[in-house]
Amino acid sequence: MIIERPLYLKQLIALRHNGMIKIVTGIRRCGKSFLLSTLYAGWLKEQGVNDAHIIDINLEDRRNKALRDPDNLLEYIDSKIKDSDMYYVMIDEIQLVPEFEDVLNSYLNMPNVDVYVTGSNARFLSSNVRTEFAGRGEEIRLYPLSFSEFSSMKGNDKTLNLREYMIYGGMPQVVLKETEKEKASVLKALFQRTYIRDIVERYNIKNTDVLDELLNIVASAIGGLTNPSKLCNTFESVKHEKVNRMTLTSYLSYLCESFLIEKSSQYDIKGKRYIDSPYKYYFCDCGLRNARLNFRQVEFTHLLENVIYNELLVRGFNVDVGVVPKQVRTEDGSRIRQYYEVDFVCNQGSRRYYIQSAYRMIDEKKVRQEEASLRNIDDSFKKIIILGESTPVIRNESGITIISIYDFLLNENSLEL
Repeated sequence: MIIERPLYLKQLIALRHNGMIKIVTGIRRCGKSFLLSTLYAGWLKEQGVNDAHIIDINLEDRRNKALRDPDNLLEYIDSKIKDSDMYYVMIDEIQLVPEFEDVLNSYLNMPNVDVYVTGSNARFLSSNVRTEFAGRGEEIRLYPLSFSEFSSMKGNDKTLNLREYMIYGGMPQVVLKETEKEKASVLKALFQRTYIRDIVERYNIKNTDVLDELLNIVASAIGGLTNPSKLCNTFESVKHEKVNRMTLTSYLSYLCESFLIEKSSQYDIKGKRYIDSPYKYYFCDCGLRNARLNFRQVEFTHLLENVIYNELLVRGFNVDVGVVPKQVRTEDGSRIRQYYEVDFVCNQGSRRYYIQSAYRMIDEKKVRQEEASLRNIDDSFKKIIILGESTPVIRNESGITIISIYDFLLNENSLEL
């Protein structure tokens, strides 16, 4: 079955022939090579591009091991370029090549070569690589299947679809499996044999027990504020083990650099400044998060928040955790500062949205609780509550819009409803 990825295909088409290196990044097995070698190459052929002008190289294939040498790779590509017509060079997992920056830069001044590469790890997105490709590279971040992409392969029952999506996620090879047992098996194998092994080998981690336990803690606390100091305290109180704070800081950065988790910083909305700590961490895929915990903590309130966060990233927003301070008077007449949390502050250019995730709002007390932080924001940007069940779009007297999770996920213009 072909899983269409129209959002990313459109991005590639828009960047064609722009004289830059197109860099497709994302967690391993999310469909980067399929996007290039099947979907984009197929589109090129539909436009009349000859097969001989599409140079497709998979560096993960053992048969291509010799091409991981930069000089061999350069020589191989050059040997395929026979005329002055446009050639499309597609290289999968380019980070396996030492000095790959030099190889790619060698084609920047060739007007008949359009270069596309994929990369999956920190080596590829390290600061020196970003500097190396400054002004010469375009990054396309690929995520696991969005709920809209997932739903295009399923039946019409939105409730069942969302439940499956929140439990097993959107990794393409998982979605294509028929049974829950098969889905769970693939997720666990991906986590242990691919992602953990990659991180351990790449960073030469000796104490894998600490990494394993850190993953369990982060997975159990998605949507909760934390930082390395708090995590150290958790290790000491729960595991009776002292762990160096810098070790946990490094391990968290490794998990983020592998695209397995994402870090969201706190932003003081009224003070218009970032708060250094604590942070929230979300998994790039709910299925991977659940598999990490052996499907023992399938809490839909937290998973809904993770799904919303991921969808906002797919739509290209920068997403922070909002904090709204307010002076309140206590019963004895003294004044204290109280802090309200906004789940997501979403920025994209001049656009901003404040978004609250609410799985259920069963009574007026719960409604007031969810609206409290949004009511205390005194600017004019749109304020939205995304409800984890079907509801008509409602705009209340405070100017807060309430929409259902289905409208949000299935309508690309849902934030404008």
